[in-house]
Amino acid sequence: MNGAAAALRAFARSSAPALLWRTVLAACLVCGIGLLPWLSRTDPALTVLRARSADRDPAPETLRAIRDQLDLDDGPLTLLGRWLGGLLRGDAGTSWVSGSQVLPGFAPALGVSLLLMAGALAVAAATAAAVCARTLRLGARGRLAGRRAGGTATAVLAALPEFLVASVLVSVIGVQLGWLPALGWYGPQWMVLPSLAVGLPAGAVLGRMLDDLLPGAFAEPWAVAAAARGVPPKSVARQAVRRCVPGLLPNLALFVAGLTGGSVAVEQIFDIPGIGRLTLHAALSQDLPVLQTGTLALVLLAAIAGALARAAARLLTGPALRDGALQSLHRPRPPVPRTLPLLYAGVLAAVIGVGLPRDPIALDTLARLQAPSPEHPFGTDALGRDVLARISHGALTTLGTALAVSAAALVTGLLLGLLPRLSGPLVDTLGAVPPVLAGLLVTGIMGSGPWTPAFAVAVVAWSPLAAHTAALLRQERATTHLRATRALGAGRRHLLVHELLPAVAPQVARHALLRLPGIALSLAALGFLGLGAQPPSPDWGLLLAENQPYAERAPWAVLFPAAVLALLGALAVTAAGGARLPRRRTRPVGPAGPPADRVAPAPPRRPERDPAHLTSVSASPTEER
Repeated sequence: MNGAAAALRAFARSSAPALLWRTVLAACLVCGIGLLPWLSRTDPALTVLRARSADRDPAPETLRAIRDQLDLDDGPLTLLGRWLGGLLRGDAGTSWVSGSQVLPGFAPALGVSLLLMAGALAVAAATAAAVCARTLRLGARGRLAGRRAGGTATAVLAALPEFLVASVLVSVIGVQLGWLPALGWYGPQWMVLPSLAVGLPAGAVLGRMLDDLLPGAFAEPWAVAAAARGVPPKSVARQAVRRCVPGLLPNLALFVAGLTGGSVAVEQIFDIPGIGRLTLHAALSQDLPVLQTGTLALVLLAAIAGALARAAARLLTGPALRDGALQSLHRPRPPVPRTLPLLYAGVLAAVIGVGLPRDPIALDTLARLQAPSPEHPFGTDALGRDVLARISHGALTTLGTALAVSAAALVTGLLLGLLPRLSGPLVDTLGAVPPVLAGLLVTGIMGSGPWTPAFAVAVVAWSPLAAHTAALLRQERATTHLRATRALGAGRRHLLVHELLPAVAPQVARHALLRLPGIALSLAALGFLGLGAQPPSPDWGLLLAENQPYAERAPWAVLFPAAVLALLGALAVTAAGGARLPRRRTRPVGPAGPPADRVAPAPPRRPERDPAHLTSVSASPTEER
């Protein structure tokens, strides 16, 4: 009996349950995709016929021939089992649309996407380094005390839609200036512009997250001692980056999977034959063998990237993670200036308020593509509609939906991040699903509706926050002050409420605010690809999609919506600097006994507020919170 219990405990501590849970999730995702035509209550034969030839008459005998050719009458479970059986033999089946083998055409698309991902990661790394350059320079010289939080330029980069950046790069650098080729994929020169379009927003987000952790690293005892002994600032900066990178690696792994399969709009604009574009076309035509193969490849890529990220985090952290000898990167943040957030919020509110009285759907064919004027401050679009009115009315739905999805993602990410063994495989699996593919799946199952894009984005929006929470908790549990608090009798509830959550929740909340423009852009991307709001809705994504073909003739029709998105990003980044938990008053324990929320005997006052206890365990007086 004892031997069986010991074996069960050993199994629970091993990696086998996580591997089993990961396999179950991947199987459920692939099976759900295999059942998509039947779940969406559509005729797969009709969808395949339209994908093969849109002009062909869907006569009953034609549909019957397609059903017999694809064996659709055998049922979805039989088809799925047949595909899985062939996959074990190295055969991913035959495309329902083209009739060719899946793997010979899929391998080049995967190679193209991996190459684009590598270029985008290089651009993202350079962008993140530029974002953190000022903090690294000041921190390595011990001059961070009076640093003011910046980030407006970063916010603009993070808030620009990938498809808008791609359109601008194509029209300006590729067509007008002719510096680089814009369309196709024939060599290294063709990957520069798409890598910039994909990597700039990702690097801005990663740079802001790293910039949020660096002040805590520069305040640790090793950094103070290194500066006192005259260690070169470059060496101190490198070690600070190494100290903070393990907390970002899980999100970097999600970026790898997201950049590989999630750059659908960029691949469409640059005419890149990548896996994202291939998967999108397969989903639209319900070409199940291609769609299942693409999804399975993205899930495997996400699992490999996640495993490498976890191994790299353990390697960079070293035995300090095992021995509980880390210092906390959570530091008291000084009050941030409220001027910039109030300024951005005021400008955004003024733009929305001025445009609300205007009619967003009123047509005036005589005023098509007019430049900004007193009558139309932001100009008009191709149908003569007022751009300011459409931006203002679209803000009510776009911003409201983005805020609701961000709040739900923050709560879900924090809760599931507390359970890394449960959420880790779930994060890797869902992180491999691009929002566009999630939108297609949700639309196919739930049908089109006003909340369908929001639900599709919410399904995958929480995973980066959960990964960030789990990574920060892993390091916070290995800190010296937490060992001291636990040794002095604090229970799990006390540690969670008074130590772990105050250290992790503010950083994750700032991360959620940084992702607010990205969530709005995911909703806009669904609208850009025709999966979100439908005309004549003034949704921001649909607004950009409608005006993008006229960017050269009427640039104001695209620049003003993009400027409002950038303003939203600036507001989110500057407001994120003030995200923190409210400071609670701690009452010393009197004769009446310990506080009610204590589950184990604790010292008369919180250990982190007693310098004597701190100096006896950790050499860092800045651990006091």
